[in-house]
Amino acid sequence: MPGILRDSVPVRADDDTDPRTRERVPITAVEPERHARGGIVVLHESRVFTDALLDLMRALAAEGWLVVAPHLFHREPAHSDTEVFGQNLFDDFDATVDWLVGRGISADCVGVIGFDDAGTAAMLVATNRSVGAAVSVSAHGIVEPLAADTPALVDAGPALKAPWLGLYGADDPRTPADHVERLRDAVARADVAATIVDYEGLAHRADEPPVPAAGAPDDDPLVVAILDARRRIFNWFDAHLR
Repeated sequence: MPGILRDSVPVRADDDTDPRTRERVPITAVEPERHARGGIVVLHESRVFTDALLDLMRALAAEGWLVVAPHLFHREPAHSDTEVFGQNLFDDFDATVDWLVGRGISADCVGVIGFDDAGTAAMLVATNRSVGAAVSVSAHGIVEPLAADTPALVDAGPALKAPWLGLYGADDPRTPADHVERLRDAVARADVAATIVDYEGLAHRADEPPVPAAGAPDDDPLVVAILDARRRIFNWFDAHLR
């Protein structure tokens, strides 16, 4: 089984500051059992790593990816509900990419995935950094910015620099269907591949999969949706991280 490791990495600096004195970003990573074919940065809004999230990271690692999650809230007190956007987000992402590059991963073979508000962050990374591919699950802030230093996704969408996949649930009150349609129109103007997939209900969360009823058949719609969402995530990285 792919192993979990914890480390920290210094943020980049514009001068020759000793890396040992720079702010450091804690990370949790899952290494593949074979030579890594690329890296995937996992952004998440939870202060803890749930079993489901770690299971997803292990599953990605089992596909040959070196999977690493920066602890985006390392600057915030434990009780804070502040989200991480703006320069802090890009500093933490860049430091995580540096960690991957230091382990032999080519920078153009790094993907990013995020969930909820961190799904918004993943899309914004894909508009500001030259990543290989990006996936956002339930990305919020579609028509109204989530923060003062964060554009609405309908405004950011045309500027995508990396192939982007968005997964949404039809019953998510924070992402109304008409907002998702506006986002679909916005990303269609990007110069890269961009796809949005809608699922009935909320069965699209690879990091928090709903639990099917006991004895549910393999063709149960809930089971099918969960498996399809995960398959699409894996296939997106397979297709674009080369």
